[in-house]
Amino acid sequence: MAYFPSTFPAVAPTLDDRHFWELCAARRLCFQRCVNCKTFRHPPAPFCPRCQSLASDWVEAPTVATIFSFTVVYHPSHSDAISAVPYNVVLVEFESCSGVRLVSNVIDESVDALTVGARVELAWDAGTGGQWLPRFRLLRLKQT
Repeated sequence: MAYFPSTFPAVAPTLDDRHFWELCAARRLCFQRCVNCKTFRHPPAPFCPRCQSLASDWVEAPTVATIFSFTVVYHPSHSDAISAVPYNVVLVEFESCSGVRLVSNVIDESVDALTVGARVELAWDAGTGGQWLPRFRLLRLKQT
């Protein structure tokens, strides 16, 4: 089951982020990186903000991230999200992709279970129009 209702607006890729969404459609979470100075950037941009190089590549993100910040939404700004409240919006960061933070959601959890610093793992979620969206689940430590 998708995190938001099927009537929620679909992603509308732009010229700058089109490749990011094409990779997501293939269930690959990748971030843009400058070929010259190796600076990661997200959202994608036509040139590096650090060295202004136009050369970039795409690097596969790790499947585990950390919650940097989050909020719980009780008053949605879009009418199609009313049935989903309360829902969370998280900002996750990736240790090996310095400087990258991704806005997403943690699925299959009560909003009370979220904490800053919690480890999460990538979980693909079907969005509107068949687009795959990177969402996350809390990482549970395996008991031995």
